[in-house]
Amino acid sequence: MEPNLEAAADCPCRKGNDRYVSFDGIDCDGNARRLMEFILRNVEAQGGDNPFWNYFLAKRTPKSGPAPDDLFLVHAHINQIRDFFEACGDEEAMALLVQVEEECC
Repeated sequence: MEPNLEAAADCPCRKGNDRYVSFDGIDCDGNARRLMEFILRNVEAQGGDNPFWNYFLAKRTPKSGPAPDDLFLVHAHINQIRDFFEACGDEEAMALLVQVEEECC
């Protein structure tokens, strides 16, 4: 049985940005940077004395070895970030996190 390639090409699932086909047009690095700015803003708003978030932010500039990129850090800690944004009530940051998770992680 031969696959119907024309039908597959017309599928609505192939419309828009599809991270599994191409990351073209998706600014994963820029959006990850924006997420880090949201994290920093919320950490500072809470006084900046949370040990986990201080540890997390310090990972961006390690004392030795290569620095991980922001997208890697977001991906590796996505559940903690989600919980943090929920606790902060930061809907804008949460919306961007969901977008990055769907498009880039």
